[in-house]
Amino acid sequence: MFVIRSYAEEDARDIGILIADTFRAFNLDYVPPDEQELLLGPFRHARSLEDAHSQAIKDVIHAPVVLVAEFDKRIVGVLRGSPGRLHSLFVDSDYHGHGIGRDLVERFELACRQQDVKKITLASSLYAVPFYQRLGYKKSTGVRCGRCFDGVGFPTQPMQKSLLPSSEL
Repeated sequence: MFVIRSYAEEDARDIGILIADTFRAFNLDYVPPDEQELLLGPFRHARSLEDAHSQAIKDVIHAPVVLVAEFDKRIVGVLRGSPGRLHSLFVDSDYHGHGIGRDLVERFELACRQQDVKKITLASSLYAVPFYQRLGYKKSTGVRCGRCFDGVGFPTQPMQKSLLPSSEL
């Protein structure tokens, strides 16, 4: 059984490794090998023990809402967001299909509803679009060229979901 909890600063290294590994596995197929590390920004140093690298990762992870999914005391998922905006979601590939991503998003949606947020927006990786569609998110425009670290372009699909009851739509 997995547990969802709030982020603690000591989680940063494990989260950094999770983000780096997951991003490499699912989002870099279209990128030439010599450009892949640019898209990872500070996460390319996730396994480093240098203080400067650790601090850079902590700075990027920081967000108003950071939720962590743990299984047997191992971090297997993380969601970063702010009211009305889901910034990022990463789930360890060994745990895809176990409901971890869904539960993280539902917990985030609940927090947004409690703050009277009416809509959540996000910029999905192309890989994750079907996942978000299953959760009720809809494409809001065509594919856009988002920006990752170091100014490198990355294709994203803007999506949104209304949090209003269907009677108010």
